[in-house]
Amino acid sequence: MRTDMGTAGRIEVVCGPMFAGKSEELLRRVRRARLAGLDVEVINHSLDDRRGTGTVSSHAGQSAEAHMVADVPALMALVDLMGVLEGRTPDLVAIDEAQFFGPGLLDAATELAGRGIVVVVAGLSVTFDARPFEPLPALMAVAESVTKLTAVCARCGRDAAFHQRVRAGAVGDALVPGAEHVGGIESYQPRCRLHLETS
Repeated sequence: MRTDMGTAGRIEVVCGPMFAGKSEELLRRVRRARLAGLDVEVINHSLDDRRGTGTVSSHAGQSAEAHMVADVPALMALVDLMGVLEGRTPDLVAIDEAQFFGPGLLDAATELAGRGIVVVVAGLSVTFDARPFEPLPALMAVAESVTKLTAVCARCGRDAAFHQRVRAGAVGDALVPGAEHVGGIESYQPRCRLHLETS
């Protein structure tokens, strides 16, 4: 039996609708990895400035310092720069708000996992109109583990696998059909399938 399997990278996805606790679960995994003495980098998309820049935070009040990047090339450049300038490769890269990175995140996560890095990706798996929200569905297909969370329906208290826009003036409102806009409880509500209004 082989005992030295080398460093095994992997992709872990945490997904669901808004208000399901995705960032909280991502931060829990970051804390556990740091307690184990692993080298961890936390990355957030620069569009997410709802609770200030340079942080990933949950609705429950948990937070961690994060590098803010605008796109996949900047994310990869950041990880590569760590290797060049600091001579290190992180054991775990935690990426929040994955939906904002677009389809290129699939190849980036796959490449990082191939380098032996554990990549934990958290983001929305559905848009406000209940459509699949890439790149999460593609990442779910290739991930070693997927944790799909639900919120609590604002209408009835059932498990809510969806969220919907409840205020037309969501932040950055040049509204694009099928696109997600940065906002919180003032603009979106979790909904179960029964109370989801898509038209």
